[in-house]
Amino acid sequence: MTDAPIRPTVRFEILSNDHDREGFRCGSDELDRYLRTQARQDARKRVAAVLILTPDGRTVAGFYTLSQYSVELDELPETMARRLPRYPVVPATLIGRLALSLAYRGQGLGEILLMDALKRALAGSRQIASAAIVVDAKDTAAASFYEKYGFLRLPKIARRLFLPMGTVEELFR
Repeated sequence: MTDAPIRPTVRFEILSNDHDREGFRCGSDELDRYLRTQARQDARKRVAAVLILTPDGRTVAGFYTLSQYSVELDELPETMARRLPRYPVVPATLIGRLALSLAYRGQGLGEILLMDALKRALAGSRQIASAAIVVDAKDTAAASFYEKYGFLRLPKIARRLFLPMGTVEELFR
């Protein structure tokens, strides 16, 4: 018998007043503060969709945000830019924030958060064009997390990474 963590049964919900934002702690004051004070406003103003991972409809095990975004064509690596039309900007989807509660670490839920975000971005790209998913990793550990899933660094902006939507599509085939 091993002491492997048991993954709780969780589900995704759109952020609502029912979720305990005050009790969420991920180890980043900036992300904790965002969920407590800004996330509902961003959702209400439609500048970010905020998705909550919850085991019980109240506890926030993790969250992420998705927004429409654009990337200047010359920010992309030449290999990707070459395959795209020569528009000055390319539509993309931004994972603006992604955080997992300290209480739920070590259970594979970070991957579940990311995979759900990728799946939703792919589904949305079928109706509203998006050539890639972009993230701004808050530190090198976060950048390494995204790189583990195939994200590539954008050479001109520190800790900005992207994943072509075609790669996401292949992932879920």
